[in-house]
Amino acid sequence: MKSSKQQTTNSPSDLRQRTKTFALRIMKLADALPVSRSGNAIASQIVRSGTSIGANYHSACRGRSKAEFTAKLGVSVEGADETLYWLELIQEAKLLPPARLNPIVQEAEELIRILARSHATARRNPIAKSKITKSSND
Repeated sequence: MKSSKQQTTNSPSDLRQRTKTFALRIMKLADALPVSRSGNAIASQIVRSGTSIGANYHSACRGRSKAEFTAKLGVSVEGADETLYWLELIQEAKLLPPARLNPIVQEAEELIRILARSHATARRNPIAKSKITKSSND
């Protein structure tokens, strides 16, 4: 598997695959959490948020309008941010060793940066704004 530093493109198909790979890594990480009240609660939350990133990005790419694309991209950013929160809790609670967490934390941070930048660009796009305005006036 390529490290995130080796990935040089952020085309939609590359990002779709990257978010899917991230979801699979999150699922494996959740399975490695201790079987305890806190481990189970965090596992459930991080699987939900970590898999939603790719699902919503995939949906955004198939959006019927710029407004839909922008909205789904925003949901992907929120999912990535929430996933980072759960990863930070796992770190601070020392539920998994740093060697296991550091690479996935780095990937989560990179996905947030990429998706947030894309979302900001989509929001600034005049076509997207006119479609949002047009849709809300209907």
